[in-house]
Amino acid sequence: MIETYKRLHAAVWPDVLAQIKTSNIRNYTIFLREPENLLFGYWEYHGSDFDADMAEMAKDPRTQDWWTHTDPCQSPLATRKDGEQWAMMEEVFHTD
Repeated sequence: MIETYKRLHAAVWPDVLAQIKTSNIRNYTIFLREPENLLFGYWEYHGSDFDADMAEMAKDPRTQDWWTHTDPCQSPLATRKDGEQWAMMEEVFHTD
């Protein structure tokens, strides 16, 4: 479902983009590695309570609707923690 996923993200719904911003997420980027078909998401969190902001996002009806379209395009990693949409990664290096 690569082409479907790309098509959806070429025109993300404005309500979804607004919810991402309301949830204090900035500089959100999704990368695709083919032919392995691995997705890597990067964002910067600018809030003070990540868990609460993500819970609010998960309650948003328009975001829930969006996920009904995007989730079937993804196969989550088996090693993700309970409750994670995407498996989180530890930052081990950063430079500006």
